[in-house]
Amino acid sequence: MNQIQNIRNLSLSIFGSIFIIGSILAQDIQTSQVQFEKGKTGTTIKSSITGSKTIDYVLNVKEGQTMNVSMSTDNNANYFNIMEPKEDYVAIYNGAVNESTNMYEGILKKSGNYKIRVYLMRSAARRNEKANFRLEINVNN
Repeated sequence: MNQIQNIRNLSLSIFGSIFIIGSILAQDIQTSQVQFEKGKTGTTIKSSITGSKTIDYVLNVKEGQTMNVSMSTDNNANYFNIMEPKEDYVAIYNGAVNESTNMYEGILKKSGNYKIRVYLMRSAARRNEKANFRLEINVNN
């Protein structure tokens, strides 16, 4: 039974990634560099997106650090993905697939600029919906 569930989850993940990649390729992506205040290990970003707007929050981190990212939003079609350095579309965390938590925590495998991509699902983007969100990012040694 576990193998069937694993195959189902993998299929959903692949389908979700293909769907999201196609949607992202069709839009412009705004980039914003994330900096922590001196002496702090995290930050909170309060913002909004509308329609097909996508924002990449770029954060420079080191291999072995623990990163925790969580998002609260007023639109249940609003998600985030996380991409490793030098990666534009393949995510180590895909919010649409892990929608029950909208939270990531993990030990980073590479040093460099990670992207936290905030977006609306295509159906919501086509309806030009708006999402107000609060993105919390913490990185510890």
